[in-house]
Amino acid sequence: MKIKLNSLFIGLALLSCVQQAASQVTNLGVAPAHNQFVLYWPAGSPTNNNYILQSATNLAAPNWTTEKYPVPVTASTVSNTTPAKFFRLIYTNPPAGMALIPAGWFTMGDPLDGEGDAIPTNVYVSAFFMDTNLVDLSVWGAVYTYATTFNGYGFDDAGTGKAATHPVQTVNWYDCVKWCNARSQEAGLTPVYYTDAGLTQVYKTGDVTPYVNWAASGYRWPTEAEWEKAGRGGLSGRRFPWGNLISEGQANYYGATNDYSYDYGPNGYNAIGSIGGTSPATSPVGSFDVNGYGLYDMAANVFEWCWDWYGTPYGQPSNTTPTGPVGPLSDRVLRGGSWGSLASLARCAFRDYNVPDFASNYVGFRCVRGL
Repeated sequence: MKIKLNSLFIGLALLSCVQQAASQVTNLGVAPAHNQFVLYWPAGSPTNNNYILQSATNLAAPNWTTEKYPVPVTASTVSNTTPAKFFRLIYTNPPAGMALIPAGWFTMGDPLDGEGDAIPTNVYVSAFFMDTNLVDLSVWGAVYTYATTFNGYGFDDAGTGKAATHPVQTVNWYDCVKWCNARSQEAGLTPVYYTDAGLTQVYKTGDVTPYVNWAASGYRWPTEAEWEKAGRGGLSGRRFPWGNLISEGQANYYGATNDYSYDYGPNGYNAIGSIGGTSPATSPVGSFDVNGYGLYDMAANVFEWCWDWYGTPYGQPSNTTPTGPVGPLSDRVLRGGSWGSLASLARCAFRDYNVPDFASNYVGFRCVRGL
């Protein structure tokens, strides 16, 4: 297998492939090719589709990101000041429809727009898998039918969506937690949420604050720190998963170019994929480009529920994946912005919140799983 990188790097380093939960190692090789380097590794089993080429610029505190695009050569002569780039090939076998979010430190929050509740702090997050797409109406409906017909689950809201491929919305926090458990049980995985401290009674009905088995194999909410690390896609200190500017070709939000210098619009609701009027003006999941971790819609379309209670400070403790302030408090965290919200709400650092029994046509969710 070969990948051409249209750039030259001083201090190019090739690291061995890390194979999850196994000892097999596959080595990367490098060969010059005119104004390019070719990285290569052996073909074989498992298939090359299970290998992810990642890069980092600092090995002391690496933030590994997936290589998406070649980097153009900017000069015929490369000086010693050119940043080194380190590469590794990681083997992983994520569940269908999920992407690997690598472990590591990242800066949660940013100082760009003076958010008082998003003060930058360094946070460590363990590796996990995340749904590449928001849960759409078809996926929600299949699990909902399984849960209510065969397994004694009870929900406050049935959930709705503009079409099967659009994100499900009008689902409250409690219902989505129960839905995660049902999805886990249908897949033969251990549920994460329970109604007792002994973790014996699976949470299926009512509106309660559940006990959590963080080590379980099943589906669950992302923590707020997990969501922001995943949302940034490996970038640091940027407003959005791709940079500091936004347009309606990159995300489904409500354009207002006179309000924000970084909003390139056009103004109004986003027309990409929206059907049947403007409310809710959702787009089909996956309508826009992925971020650096291979995730769609991490900016706008619908807000996403997170596990954490809303409070400050956040990101504590910093030496392990934080799970948010100790509750109970009044509100749960919402992240990402929506089809009806302004560009400022689609920023990676923006924190929204609402009471957990709140359901609206601009709120949906996606799931994560531990490794």
